[in-house]
Amino acid sequence: MSKKILAIAYLGTLFLVSFSSCGEKKKQLPIEQVETSTQLQYATGFTIEQSGDLTIIKVISPWPGAESGFTYALVPRTRLASITLPSDAYDAIVATPVENMVITSTTHIPALESLGVLNVVSGFPNTDLISSPAARKRINDGHIKELGTNENINTEVVLELNPEVIIGFGINDTNKAYETLKRSGIPIVYNGDWTEQTPLGKAEWIKFFAPFFNKEVEADNIFKKIEASYQEAKLLTKKVTQKPTVLTGGLYKDVWYVAGGNSWMAQFLKDANANYLWANTDNKGSIGLSLEAVLEKGQKADFWFNPSLHASYEELQQANAHYEQFEAFTTKKVYSNAVKKGATGGLLFYELAPQRPDLVLKDLISILHPKLLPDYEPHFFMPLR
Repeated sequence: MSKKILAIAYLGTLFLVSFSSCGEKKKQLPIEQVETSTQLQYATGFTIEQSGDLTIIKVISPWPGAESGFTYALVPRTRLASITLPSDAYDAIVATPVENMVITSTTHIPALESLGVLNVVSGFPNTDLISSPAARKRINDGHIKELGTNENINTEVVLELNPEVIIGFGINDTNKAYETLKRSGIPIVYNGDWTEQTPLGKAEWIKFFAPFFNKEVEADNIFKKIEASYQEAKLLTKKVTQKPTVLTGGLYKDVWYVAGGNSWMAQFLKDANANYLWANTDNKGSIGLSLEAVLEKGQKADFWFNPSLHASYEELQQANAHYEQFEAFTTKKVYSNAVKKGATGGLLFYELAPQRPDLVLKDLISILHPKLLPDYEPHFFMPLR
């Protein structure tokens, strides 16, 4: 995957005779079912409904611009003998609790680790991208196998691992490896956490993982703590009377990409009570601009965040001498989420930040309004060297 989407990046056999798609007549669930749904306050990309023993997860937004979503059925192992389902009614059927899982994005790791089920992960594409010390230990001990890349997963290794489900990541529906594995009987379940636009919306995807392990209560409690921490930090900034101006992004070839006004990053800056210079734009992703346009609007910005993947002022200067024209460069107020890396070079921000938006917000507050959090040690955003 390119560095540009490094943040977003990353990736059993549920061999159940009763779930065979061979055309056998399926026994229907009883009509009288108590139906409930998991209350989601911020996430908009998925829903969870409970109907008797059956849990239905609908992923509405597996990737940006998806024309349709996916529907997955989760069934307790103990009920496999008494409940059968028509395979063509669902995109995947999974027995729970899952004991062997392949994941494909580093954003999946913090949720599984928080739920105490990291031990079920048996494979991952491009393990060097993983920063979590606990996950790295399992990689080093041989418990999490290298699978190549998400776009070209080593299907032979996956089949040897015999996972019960693969939690997939995709920017579209053209992953041929996924199709091969699906034909081999391995359920593919897409996770679209990265398509959420709000900080707490991304974090709430921990509830997506919970039903796979019967950990709904734990997920709800974890999210409530994160939400409370985020709201507490946000409340701190209400005292601020002066909002520092902020510039984001950097040049990729000849185009400068800044965060759009409705993007994840822009929401953080808004909640940190900053004056983000492109806050009034409607873009949910990034906006491509010329260097001249960014200079005109952002030359005098007080702070500059995420100048591409550059980690030092020397790197910035060597990449483009025009960077020196920005006041944030000369006043040494440039901060990056690409400085802090895992043991094998993975970027901690792209792995952990979606699950811990409260830490991201506190990072930004400590930089933009240092008096509000005087003793705070940032987790993600570091000054350029």
